[in-house]
Amino acid sequence: MFALVDGNNFYCSCERVFRPSLVGKPIVVLSNNDGCAIARSNEAKDLGVKMAQPWFQIRDLERTHGLVALSANFQLYGDLSDRMMTAAGSFAPRQEIYSIDESFLDFTGVNVDLVATGHEIHERVLRWTGIPTCVGFGPTKTLAKLANHIGKTAERKPGSYPSRFARVCNLGELAKEGLDELLAATAVGEVWGVGRRIGAQLVDAGVKTVLDLARLDPATVRNRFSVVLEKTVRELQGIQCIGLDDAPAAKQQIMCSRSFGKPVTRIDDLVEAVTEFASRAAEKLRGQESAAGALMVFIRTSPFRAQDAQYSSSVTVPLARPTGDSNLLVASAVRGLRAIYREGFRYAKAGVMLVDLQPQELAQGELDLFGGHMVGEEPKREARDRTKLMAAMDAVNQRYGRGSLLVGSAGLAADRRAWSMKQDRRTPRYTTCWEEMPIARA
Repeated sequence: MFALVDGNNFYCSCERVFRPSLVGKPIVVLSNNDGCAIARSNEAKDLGVKMAQPWFQIRDLERTHGLVALSANFQLYGDLSDRMMTAAGSFAPRQEIYSIDESFLDFTGVNVDLVATGHEIHERVLRWTGIPTCVGFGPTKTLAKLANHIGKTAERKPGSYPSRFARVCNLGELAKEGLDELLAATAVGEVWGVGRRIGAQLVDAGVKTVLDLARLDPATVRNRFSVVLEKTVRELQGIQCIGLDDAPAAKQQIMCSRSFGKPVTRIDDLVEAVTEFASRAAEKLRGQESAAGALMVFIRTSPFRAQDAQYSSSVTVPLARPTGDSNLLVASAVRGLRAIYREGFRYAKAGVMLVDLQPQELAQGELDLFGGHMVGEEPKREARDRTKLMAAMDAVNQRYGRGSLLVGSAGLAADRRAWSMKQDRRTPRYTTCWEEMPIARA
């Protein structure tokens, strides 16, 4: 038996933890540079705000309906997510953190009242973090995900499903007739793994509800659609096809990019941005114990500024040997940037992608024709093993916050960077920044 624990409107709920005055008010959290809505409270959904809707299209609701728009505060969300996962994970022997606000729990062999346990999970997470959750139980991960949707919908929209399923829903305890009734009341597009395109194709084929999908022949689904959808059908039929991953699979590519808060024209500013992106990508690379054999760096202007001259370019820089060393990766990225940079353009975005990834314990044994030098190193300097230095750098940044230790070319005046994101509406980082920690006065 699996459980899916999901934070309700997670980003909005995080904002309400330290600002209770926002409870009951329509809230949206905006993307990087305050571009579009990436999270909505139930009240904002009721106003008709769509996911990813541009801010300029809904900003009138701020005046007419009291809509509160906030810049994304990812440091706060990440910290509260970690606390939420710790609280929920204590209830089961195995946990898979699926996303920033969702985790699967494996209750196989655990003899407990699942519905009562689900309510206990909700209460503990709420008490420890202030984040409201819904919990769904099912004999497969797909059914657990569906149960979570039913529990969340029954809580938000009374009458959509029986009230006993609100907040905590256990599909495993239902007889076949009761389960079929719930599946028949749920649109096929609500199934985990059924995207918009596949969902439209299924509806066109007459498969409109989850029950319709569950009754299909898996082999026919595989031949007409894909093996992935076949697994979804089997999971809806109660056959476990998707196991619990204790650790996510290593990524085959790692990318870090960002749109700038305002156009950037100077090469020095772009060097600072690319340095930070390469450093962040390198940190993620070491986190999955991999090394990169090459990297790609790109810069581009904004296609939405018709009055600006347009330019976009990228270059892939091979490395002499796969590495996870921030210094070497940054040096290669900066050299690639200088090769593609052109004066006279207003750049709106840049990024770095690490490719040709392999486990870091794999060592090349061929003759080094470069005399021990890595791409990006100064000539006539012997290569050094900086594994311990990188580990120490990661430990310091994890302990004291990202950016505590930087590669020099990233610059020191983080608050005055020309390429920094626009975050005019960001709330304080209450739990991760000493200077922004709330103070309670008697």
